Amino acid sequence: MKKVLALVLTLMMTLVATACGGGNEDTKEQETGTVNEIAEDTKTETTNETGKESVITEGNAAEFKVAIVSSPSGVDDGNFNQDIYSGVLTFIEENPGVTITPIREETGDSAAAVQAVADVVADYDVIVCCGFQFAGIGNLALDNPDTKFILIDAWPSVDGVEVTAEQIIDNVYAAYYAEQESGFYAGVAAALSTVTGKVAVVNGIAYPSNVNYQYGFECGVKYANEVHEANAELVELASYAGTDVTGANVGGNYVGDFSDAATGKVLGNALIDAGVDVMLVAAGGSGSGVFTAAKEAEGVLVIGCDVDQYDDGANGESNVVLTSALKKMHDTVYKVLNTVKDGSFAGQNVILTAADDATGYVKKAGRCQLSEETIAAVDEAEAQVKAGVIVPAANFNGVTPESFSW
Repeated sequence: MKKVLALVLTLMMTLVATACGGGNEDTKEQETGTVNEIAEDTKTETTNETGKESVITEGNAAEFKVAIVSSPSGVDDGNFNQDIYSGVLTFIEENPGVTITPIREETGDSAAAVQAVADVVADYDVIVCCGFQFAGIGNLALDNPDTKFILIDAWPSVDGVEVTAEQIIDNVYAAYYAEQESGFYAGVAAALSTVTGKVAVVNGIAYPSNVNYQYGFECGVKYANEVHEANAELVELASYAGTDVTGANVGGNYVGDFSDAATGKVLGNALIDAGVDVMLVAAGGSGSGVFTAAKEAEGVLVIGCDVDQYDDGANGESNVVLTSALKKMHDTVYKVLNTVKDGSFAGQNVILTAADDATGYVKKAGRCQLSEETIAAVDEAEAQVKAGVIVPAANFNGVTPESFSW
């Protein structure tokens, strides 16, 4: 499905393609976690071809070194990177013999991202890479077969060409997500919650993951209108239309950047002026400007993206977050690290979906403002997505919002 993107994506990886934004300094920052040594008599040591020590022990006594290399916003960005990092931290809590080193690549440049991994590859047993600016690690992985890589939101490329699902690299677990599913739930929720009858989605750049959120949202609104008679109108501002990686106009409302909060606020205000009162915000750091616009308006709600953003919606004694569309990246990383621990790790190129419990939305009391009726409607739709009855449109799955049906 994504093979057509390989060469185009490689050329476009000069920006951070994750859902998060960040700084623009020119240095890398490292911070090593606490090391809790296990008893010497419980471990078996071997040395691999790169010369680094690899330690695998029996049962729960597994000790190895993990690095997580992130984009400019770092592992504490409260969004994409932090969700991945939380999966590592959960694993570390259960396996105190394992160490973790966060490394921030601060330029956001794809070549610099790969170089940041190359700089430390000899020192770690597992390297977690956050975002598709790290897709170029394919050659590095082939040259370092004893190091295991976890790559989120990308499949690896070798010599600039994306490796297909049939040509996996044995030491790389690479995952994309079906963002269109989470976007779909957000669209249903928005359509059933709007008071003005106008809803919108705000995106950063029209990379596939962002277009997936947009298309899924549009399908969710269409579904809610037809199944639940929601009567919600999608608002798109022509001057902010997005162009995807193939050059196609995908419409929507795109800031054009993942770290431009000022323009995000301008776009958010423009949509509010057009009558929009519920917005899915999939724009990384630019999205903070949309949140600000909602907080300064009256009766406007936003839907968070990738992670539970309810805390970001705090606005005095109120909150502007209706719910959040989720990509459960922490679960993925946690599960894959456990395969490293038990020796069952295998290279894979996967697209994780609702059937894998990898997508979803926030419905927990106190973390959303959805009515019971809306939650029931979204749950019903989610069950149909999991069963394959509903297939929302995505950037490259052959379905468009216009052709979407169920």
